[in-house]
Amino acid sequence: MNNEVATTQPKGMASFLSSDKVKANIMQVVGQKNTTRFIASVVSAVQNTPALQECSHNSILSSALLGEALNLSPSPQLGQFYMVPYKKKDRNGQVVSVDAQFQLGAKGYKQLAMRTGQYKDLDVIYIREGEHKGRERTTGKHQFEFIEDDAIREELPVIGYLAYFELLNGFRKQIYWTKAKMEKHADRYSQAFHLDSYHLLLEGKIPKKDLWKYSSFWYKSFDEMAEKTMIRQLISKWGIMSIEMSDAYERDMAVINENGTPQYVDNENSDQLENDLGQANTVDFEEVSETGSNDIVQENGGDPF
Repeated sequence: MNNEVATTQPKGMASFLSSDKVKANIMQVVGQKNTTRFIASVVSAVQNTPALQECSHNSILSSALLGEALNLSPSPQLGQFYMVPYKKKDRNGQVVSVDAQFQLGAKGYKQLAMRTGQYKDLDVIYIREGEHKGRERTTGKHQFEFIEDDAIREELPVIGYLAYFELLNGFRKQIYWTKAKMEKHADRYSQAFHLDSYHLLLEGKIPKKDLWKYSSFWYKSFDEMAEKTMIRQLISKWGIMSIEMSDAYERDMAVINENGTPQYVDNENSDQLENDLGQANTVDFEEVSETGSNDIVQENGGDPF
């Protein structure tokens, strides 16, 4: 029995990846030349994110291999993609497994978009207080007047997000969301985020002893998550997506099975895919935490966005 457990649950990620069978599988995907680099990058990512050490090794490997196939780095410093721990529970609330979710970052989306060779420019601008000047009466387009002094501008609160792109053929598109709209979006689609709790957090009304409960990306890095959301909304509805980018979009915020199929663990992604693709494969997952009151709260061991 002990031998069986040791076989299915190696002591560490390094020993798992270095086993002959797993290493051979990795080599088939990434090639012999890149195998050592790939293993080192995955082991480093797990070491830098303690919560990942609770995840099944196969789910970490599947997420990492998807990132490798997309030629994206798991380095938190680069912000291209992340492996985020999620707990899976049965109907009685008992944890049956902890798996790693593949999650694209805003920089990952930008990288994939630029690789299509169709984009001249792509970015998201945080709109500060006083910069939004309403809509143009005839076209309905939002108008902005940006504050030139960056020192003054960066001290002002963010009130919205402007995402835009320009294609090489001259086509341009932009979308604007107020911060209030983004907050409602996060509250509706991400089970890791609760708007009332977020406002209490901003007002400093959460006791220090309870701050660990609010480790979700939406709580810790709201603007960065908003940036990613804006890029997803903009490109999926108006942009040009390569096959590679479409594949990444469909697997974003999913646990990747060994056969490469995604299981979506967050409302935002499953709802978006249901609208865009007419299908959604959801499971009962919970982001790693011991929050008690929150159904799904993320614990990342670092600041991934």
